[in-house]
Amino acid sequence: MAAAVASIGLMDSAYFVGRGEILSWINATLQLSLGKVEEAASGAVQCQLLDMVHPGVVPMHKVNFDAKTEYDMIQNYKVLQDVFNKLRINKNIEVNKLVKGRPLDNLEFLQWLKRYCDAVNGGIMNENYNPAERRSKGCKERNHKGPNKSSKSLQANRLSSANSADGAPTTEKVCISTVTEEHYMQQIQQLSEKIADLKVSVDSTEKERDFYFSKLRDIEILCQRPELEHLPMTKGIRKILYAADAKDSPLSEANEIITRSPGMFSDEAECQATPNASYT
Repeated sequence: MAAAVASIGLMDSAYFVGRGEILSWINATLQLSLGKVEEAASGAVQCQLLDMVHPGVVPMHKVNFDAKTEYDMIQNYKVLQDVFNKLRINKNIEVNKLVKGRPLDNLEFLQWLKRYCDAVNGGIMNENYNPAERRSKGCKERNHKGPNKSSKSLQANRLSSANSADGAPTTEKVCISTVTEEHYMQQIQQLSEKIADLKVSVDSTEKERDFYFSKLRDIEILCQRPELEHLPMTKGIRKILYAADAKDSPLSEANEIITRSPGMFSDEAECQATPNASYT
């Protein structure tokens, strides 16, 4: 069952699970507080989800939960790929897309991963699994060094240290600068979140558009078959397909073409009148 999940198609129900449900599942399973799917772009979350369903297979001491650069993220995905190879999971990991933090790419991978985990454990959480403890053991050395600080904090500290050495009272200037930077950072963060939501919406709309366009294209090809293109039903369908005016519906004209065409229902009537007729 779990092996079959690796080849599920994009129209599978797994890929219709929303971001909210995916985030709730991750946060509840791993005791995290992710607010966006792209926060899982480092690959550490995916490694721990596999650690939960396959205890002892994932070398958690190699998983970097503090990964911020693409290089560190790629190392996490190398660990994940090694685990896939051990478990013989034939699933392509598009690392170059995932580390860019694109919401849709990360959402699709997490949707697939949820389907896989549910297939392995039947959707039941392992009560004996302690996610916080597993992370602390794996990240003990990195945590010992202390949490990473933001660049603006480091810049403020450097300014403070330099000015203190010169004996200049610049604490007030540093505080004002920090507050201003924080204000702009908050605005940037808010705009980035809006852009991410719009990207997800656009990608979803484009997928839906392509899906229905392919259906219409199939109908068009079918209507172009020589034995069908002269039929009134075919003409009515093509009337709808090639209608140029989006405001006025061509449905009434298509109905008129079908109902007024001579011989449209003659074959059907003849068959009903002579059900036992034979051909020689």
